[in-house]
Amino acid sequence: MEQNMSHESVAINKIGEDQMYSILVLLPIKSILSFAQTCRKFQSLVSSDCFWESICRRDWGSTSVDALKSSSFSIFSNNNNNNNINNNNNDNNDNNSGSVRWMKLYKRVAEMGTVMCNKMSESVEDDSMIPCPRASHSLNFVSNFLVLFGGGCEGGRHRDDTWVAYLGYNYKTVLKWQKVTSGVPTGRFGHTCVVTGDTLILFGGINDHGIRQNDAWVGKIVQNEASDITMFWNPLNVGPSSPPPRGAHAGCCIDNRRMLIHGGIGLDGVRLGDMWILELSEDYCRGTWHEVIAHPSPPARSGHTLTSIDGTRAVLFGGRGLGYDVLDDVWLFDASEGFEKWVKVLVDLQNVPRGTSLPRVGHSATLILGGGLLIFGGEDSLRRRKRDFWLLDLNSIPGIKNYPFSSSSRSALTRMWRRLKPHGYNTNSRSFHAACADHSGRFVYVFGGMVDGVVVPAESTGLRFDGELFLVELGLTNI
Repeated sequence: MEQNMSHESVAINKIGEDQMYSILVLLPIKSILSFAQTCRKFQSLVSSDCFWESICRRDWGSTSVDALKSSSFSIFSNNNNNNNINNNNNDNNDNNSGSVRWMKLYKRVAEMGTVMCNKMSESVEDDSMIPCPRASHSLNFVSNFLVLFGGGCEGGRHRDDTWVAYLGYNYKTVLKWQKVTSGVPTGRFGHTCVVTGDTLILFGGINDHGIRQNDAWVGKIVQNEASDITMFWNPLNVGPSSPPPRGAHAGCCIDNRRMLIHGGIGLDGVRLGDMWILELSEDYCRGTWHEVIAHPSPPARSGHTLTSIDGTRAVLFGGRGLGYDVLDDVWLFDASEGFEKWVKVLVDLQNVPRGTSLPRVGHSATLILGGGLLIFGGEDSLRRRKRDFWLLDLNSIPGIKNYPFSSSSRSALTRMWRRLKPHGYNTNSRSFHAACADHSGRFVYVFGGMVDGVVVPAESTGLRFDGELFLVELGLTNI
């Protein structure tokens, strides 16, 4: 037996480095680390940042990796002397000036337990130069711009304004907002707006007369040589078939040219549980709707989130159900096998502290670096607003990723929810805000929402609309 093992070891050692590289990048992390302990050859290969960049591309996607490499903010660069990470030669075997230390970064993302909040709004003398406080609006990151549209404000009025702010690659700068359109699309709140490439697709919503919409719009930013910014919104021709009118639904984009919508509040205030897909033409001038009929499927709800996690799958979480109950169930939508299906994710709440409430409505769920969902805020069934941050660790759910961290289903489910400790700016509890991430997924922007206010005699509650913008940075360094 020992002789057979010896022959197998010799055979493995005869495999070329390129061939072994190709094999290793297909393995789960646990197996890669086990291989690294077998001999110096494998240890050297697995310690290479070139290898770990490939692993990051595999697990996080090329968009995130390319954005991290181009960011002037990278705290994991070899030529950055102001970071808190020990710059030992063992941490990086490549020694390429300015390269990201991918192995160290991968480990920090997997172990992340904190976020840093930074206020990005500044006081201005003229309130017309910034977006007014609002809730149930949309906020998107597209072409290095933040784009804000619509929402509801004081007095139950809707907004029909579009604002943009240029970020470039300086993600922490205090932003200068610019109002680019008003009146088109028509005013609404509780709509969805998703990004596909450098284009925005807006659907539905409710106006201040309570009328539900089912129209679709295409938005695109144009910046000329003089740096003048223009936003064009055009109605999308979708033919005779469309989803019923609604607001407070959830939506996202998969496969670049397919928008998903689910649920919401329809006519007569009825909560919906249907799912529709909009197939877009290459020129984004036309689209075709079809309804997804699948069993099982998530029950009817509103105020929930639907977040794309890759080109064919999305995760649904929370919302308010038919009985006015607030939900905490997790569902996976999967179109990867050529047909569309829903899978309910079993949840073990063993690592959720006692007294902590996960059910919520009006929260945000943003895909971040590492492939997890950052859940922020929302409110419970008693309308108590939240300001907690949770990581829904998709890598810990067996089968949801091709490369799960653990082969133990129960232990993986136990790690599914992880509460993150916030540092820095002390944000208000809020619900029905809007959030989006930059291309790297390291920075998340949050704007507006309903927050707790001071009760005055003329009001029955202490609710108020918020106009604050703040940045949530993933805690990837020692605080």
